[in-house]
Amino acid sequence: MKFIIGKKIEMTQIFQESGRVLPVTKIQAGPCTAIQIKSVEKDGYQAVQFGYGEKKQKNINKPQIKHFKNLGNFQHVKEMRIKDSEQKEIKVGDFVDVESFVEGDKIKVTGTSKGRGFQGVVKRHGFSGFRATHGNKDQLRMPGSIGAKGPAHVFKGMRMGGHMGDEQVTVSNLEVVKIDQAQNIIYVKGAVPGARNGLVLITGEGELKIKNKAAVNNEKVETKEEKEHDRKDAETTEEITIKTKEEASVDKTETLVNDADNKQAPKQENKEEQNSPASETK
Repeated sequence: MKFIIGKKIEMTQIFQESGRVLPVTKIQAGPCTAIQIKSVEKDGYQAVQFGYGEKKQKNINKPQIKHFKNLGNFQHVKEMRIKDSEQKEIKVGDFVDVESFVEGDKIKVTGTSKGRGFQGVVKRHGFSGFRATHGNKDQLRMPGSIGAKGPAHVFKGMRMGGHMGDEQVTVSNLEVVKIDQAQNIIYVKGAVPGARNGLVLITGEGELKIKNKAAVNNEKVETKEEKEHDRKDAETTEEITIKTKEEASVDKTETLVNDADNKQAPKQENKEEQNSPASETK
């Protein structure tokens, strides 16, 4: 089973190649870092604790900071029960990102619904209410009778007014439409429970891809070295181009100067001939 922790950003729409418009929910998912690995021998059950999000260190308790082992200042911590074979591969510091999911995956999304406060039976349970006229007064949205006189108490499960929303909701059979790996964003077809910036858990069938932090850092270092090498090559090429342009401009300037000197030389000769004694005698 693959999973990832995310944050609901907003609802938007995507145009397919056929021109069809799909309503989608934009979810910023992962990366989720493994903080603690629990075993049957030590803890009595098997699980992996993951951290997600970020918050200021001054808002984290000292025991939590020590528990995070300098892996990050996580805003949310969640435990996931995973298979034995997958747990053996995970080490503290490894992380999970959106690469585990592909377009077309069927997933389940679990979130916390929006809190509605205290609501009556019409909004909370969908009661139709009473007639507004014909002898009724102030009874339009009332619940009506809540039980017989004989038992002398209200039975459990009676639908009445009360607190609505702010509870865990799971929506199944949602489809992954698009994945942006650079930004760690998953676009899910349809609506997802919860308000904006609400925490959601995405689960689905398939292999969980676990990434090693050290290997990723090495790849980043190699990429940086390659970019630095390319940058130096580009700078060298630019310097050669600039030198070539400067040499060409110098040659052009010299040519123009020589041409100007050649044009001025005949004029000076003509002036000398005019100023010569022979010309005076004439």
